[in-house]
Amino acid sequence: MLSNLALNCETLNKVLEGREIGKEESHEIFRVSYNNPDELFKTAQILRNKNHGKIVTFSKKVFFNIVNLCRDTCSYCTYKAMPGESKLSMMSIKNVKNLAKLAKKYRCVEALFVTGEHPEERYDLAKNWLKNNGFTSTAEFLVHASEVALSEGLFPHTNAGNLTKEELKELKKTNVSMGLMVENVSKRLTEKDMPHHYAPSKYPKERLQVLETAGQLGIPMTTGVLVGIGETPFEIIDSIYAIKNIHRKYGNIQEIIVQNFQPKSDTIMKNHQSAEENYFKMMVAITRIIMPKMNVQIPPNLSPKAFEGFLSLGINDWGGISPLTPDYVNPEFSWPEIKKIDVISQNAGYVLKCRYPVYPEFFSMVESALIEKMAEINDGTNLVSERYWR
Repeated sequence: MLSNLALNCETLNKVLEGREIGKEESHEIFRVSYNNPDELFKTAQILRNKNHGKIVTFSKKVFFNIVNLCRDTCSYCTYKAMPGESKLSMMSIKNVKNLAKLAKKYRCVEALFVTGEHPEERYDLAKNWLKNNGFTSTAEFLVHASEVALSEGLFPHTNAGNLTKEELKELKKTNVSMGLMVENVSKRLTEKDMPHHYAPSKYPKERLQVLETAGQLGIPMTTGVLVGIGETPFEIIDSIYAIKNIHRKYGNIQEIIVQNFQPKSDTIMKNHQSAEENYFKMMVAITRIIMPKMNVQIPPNLSPKAFEGFLSLGINDWGGISPLTPDYVNPEFSWPEIKKIDVISQNAGYVLKCRYPVYPEFFSMVESALIEKMAEINDGTNLVSERYWR
């Protein structure tokens, strides 16, 4: 009779042979590997190199903190502002244009548009802000802001929560990709005293429906999981499989972000410990095991002392890095300099390349007019020409 360790190696070999593994097998990989994850990590790196070669990518971005009023209240979020707070942001179209012009001087490629969840549904302040700018909804503002960014030579990627089908359809015309973090599909995390209890948009059914709708519309989507908010490892694994099922159906999930929770001093979960390092590393490697061909990213600024080690755990992307604006969602964690990322990637045996907000293999989903605009700085492989971004 085979030992658990032998069975684990057998399952990992199954993945290396190109065969899929089921949810229960992934659960077992975690259980058996927890005290000695070396084989798991090695398998993840082999799969990463097999499917992505020796290239590691990033997106050179500017972060547009459009409006951070939000109808939801997540126990760990420091991004949300309340009326009257000093961190409140409500950009005008003029602000958007000015920042876009500045970003172009820094040779940024991506215009990342981030907002709170439908703030006009909860705050008169948001309604008045929209009215003063000539709009009736945040989504309508975003469409126009995207047009402004495009006119300045940037390529929009919008992350604005649970958008409707019509809102997604309109934004597809001006956005080369969009984003929505699943975070976790566990209903347990929406119960009383849990992090998503007062955040209806984070309820699993709601989140997954947006990804389904985006799939129906052929929108390349970035999504991901948040590790360390009180979930079990098996809830993370279940969340990856939920994302995988949508991708199998529509083929539109371009990237999975595996993000580690970091406690914020001004939140309910300020005393909650961040994800234990070995646990987080295992979640990254298991994501690669479950979806061998997927683009997998970790935010390097949230693991400032250890991010270079994740190149050996299955990631092939560093996400968006800005030479101009902070990470407004995690303002206490500065992005590393692109030059540092370049050196670290080279030292690990990889070549750093700048990508658009949409990955090369998803260009076929993008509006032809947007592809024509991207052609101006395209290196011929649907990545950004080095002459432009360096």
